[in-house]
Amino acid sequence: MPLAPKPESALFIVGHGSTENPDSSTPYFDHADEIRRRGLFKEVHCCFWKEEPSFREAWYLTDCQEIYVVPDFISEGYFTQDIIPREFGLTGPTSDIRGKTFHYCQPVGVHASMTGLLLRRAREVAPGIDPASTTLVITGHGTGLNQNSTKAIRDQVDLIAASGAGYAKVTDAYMEEQPFIARWDELAPTGNVVVVPFFISDGAHSYQDIPVLLGIEPEVGLAASQREIFRHNPHHLRGKTLFYSSAIGTERHLADVILDQVADFDARRALATA
Repeated sequence: MPLAPKPESALFIVGHGSTENPDSSTPYFDHADEIRRRGLFKEVHCCFWKEEPSFREAWYLTDCQEIYVVPDFISEGYFTQDIIPREFGLTGPTSDIRGKTFHYCQPVGVHASMTGLLLRRAREVAPGIDPASTTLVITGHGTGLNQNSTKAIRDQVDLIAASGAGYAKVTDAYMEEQPFIARWDELAPTGNVVVVPFFISDGAHSYQDIPVLLGIEPEVGLAASQREIFRHNPHHLRGKTLFYSSAIGTERHLADVILDQVADFDARRALATA
């Protein structure tokens, strides 16, 4: 759904960030630049939980009276349901706070258009490989603390399996809960395996931790920006041919998903007030 220009409004792209990995926030700024280029908002800003500007500092970034807040997070969970509303002072989908109106959108990872981005990334990382002889693994962090943390991935696995993309098997796998990504070869009945990390950035988990679990790297190495070259596919491991992509959040079309979430918010609000 095309987004109508909002020349008097600001857009906040809200993320986790990191004090340890220099690449963690790069996709957020890339997507913000792309949206600024399109001229749809008066202002576009990024703010973070672990970097500056922080969520609480974001208040001072704009003079706009209307602000759309889009969590650039993969799933509904602790940060999108507790931390972000608390730090911004949000009380519902729309909150009037000290003369400003905040519209709180859903996180990018739960939008239906993520299915197309995952399939695009899988095709790009393994060009010419027949899906019929390939297992597609969507991998994330996983945690026993919040069941919603894996729901977005499980939903995408179901959508891809039903999409007619033709993969022999589509499955989920996680760093810290079953099925474990470290056992990727046991999860895949095929000779070809494509693994797409369902993370926002090529930070510590997707670029440093998971490659060790897959067997690509013997130990945690340098951040992506601190290596001379990015990794090359394929990897011949455990009797299979493995293709490992960069995080789905680095996909340039994620800027479209951010705008889709704003458009969907407006549509729901219009329906509620009709």
